[in-house]
Amino acid sequence: MDRTASITRATSESQVELSLNLDGTGKTQIDTSVPFYNHMMTALGKHSLIDLTIKATGDTDIDAHHTVEDIAIVFGEALKQALGDKRGIRRFADATVPLDEALATAVVDISGRPYAVCTGEPEGFEYAMIGGHFTGSLVRHVMESIAFHAGICLHLTLHSGRDPHHIAEAEFKALARALRGAVELDPRVSGIPSTKGAL
Repeated sequence: MDRTASITRATSESQVELSLNLDGTGKTQIDTSVPFYNHMMTALGKHSLIDLTIKATGDTDIDAHHTVEDIAIVFGEALKQALGDKRGIRRFADATVPLDEALATAVVDISGRPYAVCTGEPEGFEYAMIGGHFTGSLVRHVMESIAFHAGICLHLTLHSGRDPHHIAEAEFKALARALRGAVELDPRVSGIPSTKGAL
């Protein structure tokens, strides 16, 4: 079963080329044109074991927001495409990941129903500038965009954290590890893991 996808998306605000392989080894080649986002998407690929290639440019001279959002949209769409009818997957998974003082949990259901709940980030995190281009508010926006366009249910909880870099990285790595488990093929599941017969 080939569980891969390649998508190109071009707007007046950004140009995104993205390909992924759900059954990879976490090999990545990431150039988002936003340095901190490169770091986060590299971590997402590495720890999910999803091979991921991203080449993107955009109006980052105005703000990183458009490019960051559009990459998240394309990643979600590619994830949905690569999953196909979701036959044989584990579907549910969760992961709790620490990074020094930060601790984050992600719970994923490959449900076909988009939903995102993100809680626990400290007051003011949304205004933090990480790496000179990436605001803390973009973390939640990325998570919501991925969930909506992939058709997954995501609950992301930050239990503790002080440093904005650590908080964001723990959250991305928690999502990665949860995705790794949820999209994995389960040898005990022969069909679609739903009582409805469809996801």
